[in-house]
Amino acid sequence: MIRKITSLTALLSFILLMLTSVILYIVPAGRVAYWADYHLWGLTKGEWGNLHINLGVLLLFAIILHTYYNWNAITAYMKNKTREFKLFTREFNVALMLVVLFCLGTYFEVPPLSTIIKVGESISADAEKFYGEPPYGHAELSSLKTFSKKMDLDLELSMQRLKDAGLIVTGSDQSLSEIAGANQTSPQQIFQIISPVSERVSNKFPSQAPAGLGNRPLIDLCQEYSVSSKTVLQILADHDIQAQEKMSIKEIAEIAGKDALSIYELIREELEAANADAKP
Repeated sequence: MIRKITSLTALLSFILLMLTSVILYIVPAGRVAYWADYHLWGLTKGEWGNLHINLGVLLLFAIILHTYYNWNAITAYMKNKTREFKLFTREFNVALMLVVLFCLGTYFEVPPLSTIIKVGESISADAEKFYGEPPYGHAELSSLKTFSKKMDLDLELSMQRLKDAGLIVTGSDQSLSEIAGANQTSPQQIFQIISPVSERVSNKFPSQAPAGLGNRPLIDLCQEYSVSSKTVLQILADHDIQAQEKMSIKEIAEIAGKDALSIYELIREELEAANADAKP
């Protein structure tokens, strides 16, 4: 009976683990999911992640028990034709080779294994465009006071806008996530309420780089902050950095032999200098 329960537990937990793996493969990146309060079948990305971890633990224990109850059969797989124990049998070598090939293929980004990763990144990128990026990493955890300061927003006006929108706010020390949870909305919608689009147009890059900077296409950043992409491309060209609008910041950085943050800071500083020179 125990043997049957163990085998069935291993099977069911494996099936559910594969389901959660697929779901975590297609859901938006954490920074986007938490910012937009993303749910799938009523569960957040964090809840799906927790379920995945605990199902993995259950499968691990089930496999250990399954191995114990079937040890004789497993050792039989590692015996040669003369019934002598041999670890590196033909079958074991094939299994080991498959595992090693998948590990090395993933590490060295060899197709089709690299394609699996790229498809997942593409799905995440599409989700980021659809749901929107937070202005910086874990912005939802910032208090309203801190968030307003970082985004150059008037704190009193922000609180008034939230109250005018019918939201309950107990104080400026509440995080955006807490305010959103208490009002059954998302941190992203809180931001949209306290910072109308007209006030988010700045014609410059913010001092703090946005989350997911490396994977952001240059044209997306320019459109988000109302900056001319031609101006940015000229800035990069003036520093002998070749780039195109659709290239990600990471790709531009790799060509220039720099990191993504350095490229961002270079553009930001040049834009600020240009804006300062343009002032009367």
